[in-house]
Amino acid sequence: MSTTRQALGWPTAFRLGLVSLCAVVTVSLPLSFPHDDGPTDLDRDLAAPIHSALDSHPGVYQTLVIPSNGYIVIPLLLVAACWFAYRGQWWRAATMVVVPELAVAVNSWLLKPLWERPLHDYLAYPSGHTVHLVAVASAFVLLTDVPRARATTLGSSVLAMLCAAVGMIGLGYHLPTDILGGAAAAIAMVTALCWPAERFLLRTERVHPAARLDA
Repeated sequence: MSTTRQALGWPTAFRLGLVSLCAVVTVSLPLSFPHDDGPTDLDRDLAAPIHSALDSHPGVYQTLVIPSNGYIVIPLLLVAACWFAYRGQWWRAATMVVVPELAVAVNSWLLKPLWERPLHDYLAYPSGHTVHLVAVASAFVLLTDVPRARATTLGSSVLAMLCAAVGMIGLGYHLPTDILGGAAAAIAMVTALCWPAERFLLRTERVHPAARLDA
C-alpha cells in the first residue's frame, strides 16, 4: 500500500479569486431584489420552466429536495470527518466538522438578518439548506488530498445541489436567487475559513509526516 501524500495547498491567487467572486455574488444579488423582497426577473426566468415541466408531478419535488435535508447532510458531514480520522488526519477531521457548521451559524445569525428577505414565516436569503449542503461539500473538496475523492465529491455535490434546487423552487421553499446566494456564500465562507486551517495542516504534516492509506 502506498504511503505517498499529495500536497494539500491551493494557490493563493485561486483562493482569493474564488472568495472574492463568491462574496461579490452574495452581496450583489440582494441589489436586484424589489422593494417587497419578492421574486426578481431572474427568479421568474429560472423558475418558470421548472414549474411548467414538473408542477403536475409534485412528488418529484419532494424527492429532489431530499439531498438538502439535515438528515442527509449531517450524516454526510460525519462520514467525511470519520474518513479523515480513519486515515489519521485528525486536524482535517476536526476542521471538517467545525467549518461547515460555523458557516451555517454565520449565515443564520448574520447574513439572513442582514438582508432580511422574508418568505412564508422565515428569512430566505441566503438559503440555509443550500449553505449547509454546499459548505459540507466544499470543506471536503478543500481538505482532502485524494484527487479521486475530490473529483467524485465535486461531481456528486453539483448534481445533488441541482436536484435540491429544483425541489426547493418547485415546493416554494426558496426563490432561485436565495439558492444562488446560498451557494456563493457557502463557498466564500468555507474557502476563507479553511485557509488558516490548511496552512496549519501543511506545517504540521511537514514536521510530522504520517503514512496513510490511499483511497
